[in-house]
Amino acid sequence: MTLFSSPTDFYSHRTRLVLAEKNISVEVVNVDGPELPEDLVDLNPYHTVPTLVDRDLVLYDSRVIIEYLDERFPHPPLMPVDPVTRAQFRLALFRIEKDWYHLADQLEAASDGKQAARTRKMLEESIVASSEVFSARKFFLSDEFSLVDCSIAPILWRLHSYGIDLSEAAQPISKYMDTVFSRQSFQESLTELEQEMRQ
Repeated sequence: MTLFSSPTDFYSHRTRLVLAEKNISVEVVNVDGPELPEDLVDLNPYHTVPTLVDRDLVLYDSRVIIEYLDERFPHPPLMPVDPVTRAQFRLALFRIEKDWYHLADQLEAASDGKQAARTRKMLEESIVASSEVFSARKFFLSDEFSLVDCSIAPILWRLHSYGIDLSEAAQPISKYMDTVFSRQSFQESLTELEQEMRQ
């Protein structure tokens, strides 16, 4: 199994976190900069990361990849078995991507200071607005670590590098961050460049 992964991209990070959580051995090919490996160009028509190759199967959407990994390697399970709760988790994943991932993408692509400041504020407000959900359970929506946490953690890890400092009102989020960031799997998922984001 091979993963083409960017050392700084949060889509790649969440995939690496799922792999670490499930203790799956995989060859990671770092894709850094505009020069793409020839294999990636041949395998993925969109030339994007992450791209996962498992024998004859090639997957190149991070959500598809993490759900595939959870089903292919069922232990520990990262999605609930109950169809209703599972649907709620999928909806949470959708909202995280629509709101936080979209804003983080915009923030990283922002070319002028005003636009960056506006996007930074929107991302901070959106995260802080979820503070109540973070305080309800040990993890997001659950007492068990899940694909939702694997998707949230890479964004929260990058807040410092985005210039976002959570307010006192966001204490439950800070507590959640301490819990998730101290997990062995999370530490193993970090690249050197990602480690430097919070130094």
